[in-house]
Amino acid sequence: MFRYVHTNIIAKDHQKLIHFYKEVFHCKSIGETRNLRGEWLDRLTGIHGAHITGEHLCLPGYGTDHPTLEIFSYDTMEDSNSRINGCGIAHLAFEVDDVEETLQILLEKGGSQIGELVKTTYENGKKAVIVYAADPEGNIIELQSWS
Repeated sequence: MFRYVHTNIIAKDHQKLIHFYKEVFHCKSIGETRNLRGEWLDRLTGIHGAHITGEHLCLPGYGTDHPTLEIFSYDTMEDSNSRINGCGIAHLAFEVDDVEETLQILLEKGGSQIGELVKTTYENGKKAVIVYAADPEGNIIELQSWS
């Protein structure tokens, strides 16, 4: 079997970031909280004394058989800088009913905008409204709507 399972975000403050994704993107708690430590985790992560806390959130638009957004914090973490053109995972994308309204909520909840909101028409005639933004910890998010 092959099946997409989750995307993980390592947060400075997992509780604050979990609240942000629930408020802005309607992610839902599904009872999958984590408080992990032990020799097995040290071996898995390569970090001596690793301790992970956090939660899996159900992504919007999915039922019981769903991928999740996994938001965790380690007791000890490294700082990194996310850039839109950086190598690796660049952003999370959410299709929303109203990009401008969702962007406003995102900004009110501590996020930030990257670049300009654009409206464009693709070669196939589909129209899109798109903007890049960031959550309170700088993780890049794409908001999009289509017509």
